[in-house]
Amino acid sequence: MTIIDKQINQLPKEIIFCKKCSVSNQRPRIALDKDGVCGACLNHTSKNKINWTDREKELIELCQEYRSKEGSYDVVVPSSGGKDSAYVSHLLKYKYGMHPLTVTWAPFEYTSIGFKNFRNYIKVGGFNNLMAWQNGKFHRKLSRLAFEFIGDAWQPFTYGQISYAFHIASKFNIKLVFFGENGEAEYSGDPRVFNLKGMPFEIWNEQYLKGATIDDLIKTGLENTNYFTEKDYDNSDLTFYKTPNINEMKDKKIIFRWMSYYKKWTPQENYYYAVKNTGFKANDDGRTEGTYSKYASLDDLFDGFHYYLAFIKFGIGRATSDTAHEVRDGHITRDEAIRLVKKFDGEFPSRYFTEFLEYLDIDKIEFWRIIDKYRSNHIWTKKDKIWKLKQTIYDDILGNDEIPTYISSIPKD
Repeated sequence: MTIIDKQINQLPKEIIFCKKCSVSNQRPRIALDKDGVCGACLNHTSKNKINWTDREKELIELCQEYRSKEGSYDVVVPSSGGKDSAYVSHLLKYKYGMHPLTVTWAPFEYTSIGFKNFRNYIKVGGFNNLMAWQNGKFHRKLSRLAFEFIGDAWQPFTYGQISYAFHIASKFNIKLVFFGENGEAEYSGDPRVFNLKGMPFEIWNEQYLKGATIDDLIKTGLENTNYFTEKDYDNSDLTFYKTPNINEMKDKKIIFRWMSYYKKWTPQENYYYAVKNTGFKANDDGRTEGTYSKYASLDDLFDGFHYYLAFIKFGIGRATSDTAHEVRDGHITRDEAIRLVKKFDGEFPSRYFTEFLEYLDIDKIEFWRIIDKYRSNHIWTKKDKIWKLKQTIYDDILGNDEIPTYISSIPKD
């Protein structure tokens, strides 16, 4: 069984949940202190001690240093048109006087609301934008490889989402690239990067790519499948999937920055900002599968499978991620979070299941074969042909009076 996600073998075998939020120590790179509190909760506490006025002064100084005098592009902002990138780009342009070139790495398949939000972002927000559409046949093959060998069909999107902006910055000789939040700090990951202004190029592979680059994925596909061959791509097809050359970035003095270093990051507030300034709209089909919210990660038909695979691999899904952040933000209590996790975490994303199978060119049997190979023995158990989590955050608190959605919503055929 070939798996190239390097994170899986590093998971601790004893499952421990944070004492303050809903996340567990199965989240890759997470650290819990001696009191059982996760790094994101500790980081949130430390954020309350930050002088955000001083941080804004740093941002103003940064913008003054990089702002073009003649109005040419001076910052690249990766932008889907979602709430977070809308917040970052609009803030930079209209409050801090920058001239952003927004860039978009296209989703696998746009949702209706996702494309409307993207178009509103450009028209209402007022941005120049470069959209990268991938070689569709190749991208589908990569996604199938990533599903099989990384346990996340989403990974080819991640490659381009991270890398494309820096390739464009290099081509246009733009020195500043601005992302939204430091995910490791906001959602609990590697504490080494919590207080950094941007992610060092040297550790992208372990932090963003699950230890598997595009070259690793292609090599694995060529060696282990009969559906992917060297005839499926040219070297030019790989360009924007590849991480930028570190020496080139340093020679050109291109820097990476997170807005969450300069501004206190609150997803719900970003949503309100985007609604007001770029015409952003929440999901018109109600809540998003796997969670209770309806305004995050709306762009792609297949977003739900990214979160579902995280649930399979780590036992924590989209509702865990959402509730953990909202507990830290003071929007809900930990008890409310636990109840929301039980109700929604791991809910099967059935709405676009048929489209997902067609996109990867697989059937249901192959889908479940791959899913089941990513269930770690210390996380899952199978009884009477039904998979269940061995340990959950709600075991001792809520009991078994209600069947979790992740079991009741799985297709039976």
